[in-house]
Amino acid sequence: MASRDLAVGVVCLSQTVVGLMGNFSLLYHYLFLYFTGCRPRSTDLIVEHLIIANFLSLLSRGVSQTMEAFGLTLFLNDIGCKLVFYVHRVGRGVSISTTCLLSVFQVITISPRNSRWGELKEKAPRYTGFAIFLCWVPYMLVNIIFLMYITGKWSSTNSTMKKDLGYCSGVKQNKIILSLHAALLSIPDMFCVGLMLWASNSMVCILFRHKQQVQHIHKNDLSPRSSPESRATHSILVLVSMFVSSYILSCFLQVCIGLSDNPNILLVNISALLNAYFPTACPFILMSRVSREPRLCFAWIKITKSPKLIINM
Repeated sequence: MASRDLAVGVVCLSQTVVGLMGNFSLLYHYLFLYFTGCRPRSTDLIVEHLIIANFLSLLSRGVSQTMEAFGLTLFLNDIGCKLVFYVHRVGRGVSISTTCLLSVFQVITISPRNSRWGELKEKAPRYTGFAIFLCWVPYMLVNIIFLMYITGKWSSTNSTMKKDLGYCSGVKQNKIILSLHAALLSIPDMFCVGLMLWASNSMVCILFRHKQQVQHIHKNDLSPRSSPESRATHSILVLVSMFVSSYILSCFLQVCIGLSDNPNILLVNISALLNAYFPTACPFILMSRVSREPRLCFAWIKITKSPKLIINM
């Protein structure tokens, strides 16, 4: 095994393990809140689906890329390769759409009630389930394309028609068809990225106006504390910024791989590592947002149980 392959394998393994542990910890946090009877927030269901999407991305592409880097290149047959690429693409797409949905809901949450978006404060939670449904369906449909041209290494397809993608192969396509497929796959992505950028800009404007309005209150306060809404907004802005930057780099690499008949395997490995970057770092950013929620939950339990304690005394 070459030292470069070993290094890629170690990085892939570390990234996958850290990402799985982070997402599991965040999922445990929400399960804990649910079973202790804490009142759920409107964004909790969105975050839970984002965690599921991260799991899909890491378990499909992360594990496979790690095994391939350590020299196991023929562990997937034709159906396995199609399934791995399809699941990864769906997980990646749902990560985009749920992050977009999370940023939009946060704009509605922090908007003043007398504003245009403030009027949706009461209505938005009722449509959370339907919005999440729309996050899954488009990506489950458009990524069916990958089932058509992804094959296993030992597929009967003519080797001259294959493109090496590491542990799997892709069927070479006409440039026009490839461009049409890329455009079809990019439509929902571009819509979500554009909406995320708009939501981020709106959040920054709202926070800036709010800071100006309450500045006189904290004029004599040496250590003013930000509100939970402000902390949540800041973490979502970091999440969106991280996602958009990694998405742009990933798209650039995907275009290079797609246009090349024999892509460099190092380029394929870098693209895989970059694709796993967001689902790995995402739970740790979100955990900084929800780190205070268990305390609120314990406070709620204490308040509800305190009358019984007084009676028994």
